[in-house]
Amino acid sequence: MNDTTPSPRSALLVTHTGRADSSEQARSVAKILRGAGFTVRMLAEEAVDLPLPDVELVTGAVSAGEAEIVIALGGDGTFLRAAELARPAGAPLLGINLGHVGFLAEAECGDLEIAVRQIAAGDYTVEERFTVEVTATLDGEVIAESWALNEATVEKGMPSRMLEVLVEIDGRRLSRYGCDGIVCATPTGSTAYAMSAGGPVVWPEVEALLFVPISAHTLFSRPLVVSPSSTVEITVEPHTTLAVLSCDGRRVFDLPPGTHVRVRRGERPVRVVHLSPQSFTERLVAKLRLPVEGWRQNRT
Repeated sequence: MNDTTPSPRSALLVTHTGRADSSEQARSVAKILRGAGFTVRMLAEEAVDLPLPDVELVTGAVSAGEAEIVIALGGDGTFLRAAELARPAGAPLLGINLGHVGFLAEAECGDLEIAVRQIAAGDYTVEERFTVEVTATLDGEVIAESWALNEATVEKGMPSRMLEVLVEIDGRRLSRYGCDGIVCATPTGSTAYAMSAGGPVVWPEVEALLFVPISAHTLFSRPLVVSPSSTVEITVEPHTTLAVLSCDGRRVFDLPPGTHVRVRRGERPVRVVHLSPQSFTERLVAKLRLPVEGWRQNRT
């Protein structure tokens, strides 16, 4: 049960305007919320492509300020975009999947009405998800600062060139890598880029930081799971190629040779809404379509 409900009630609706079904679904969400006494907010830039009646248009980083909830209507990309607004406001974030896998979403499109009515009734719980903060410096000067819910990656900036990096954990040298890149992921992001690169799946309630080399040319290229209090430091070797820092695939920065990147636990989590007691195991099976019955359909 949510016991921190602000008054008057308000909700920010973040949508995937490029989907043909977004308009109908967004109208349904807004109608239910207004009927429950919510003021419905919408980003002004989205309203150009997806106009809704009787909504408050908002802009900028304060769009979710004092909102009771942020609802992301789309796929994982929409969820991550909504997280950028929900996190600084401390607002709970609900994902309703209109995409394909939608691993971050709590509800599917077919459950939309039930999900929104649960939100209106305050019938949900909130879980705080681990984030990472990232700082890049060159010659002692900060050239980039960002954060990530899923992962921060340092990747080669030129497809034809190998990236060479030095990795340190808590100030101690771990290894040098010739590779395509390095993924530093949270447990939430363990099922995204990190899993694609060969990393482990980590249950969300486990507090840890994942380190996964991408296509490393070395005998030791295993993914590592380190303490949530650890700091991972990646130095782009001075003689190597241009690198790129990407945070959740949304915030991208160029890293010249010699750049030093520090990744550590973020001070501010993302607050994620849960509507049902579904376990993470059940979510894995459903989202990844895991063959729990076996090829012989053996149910024992």
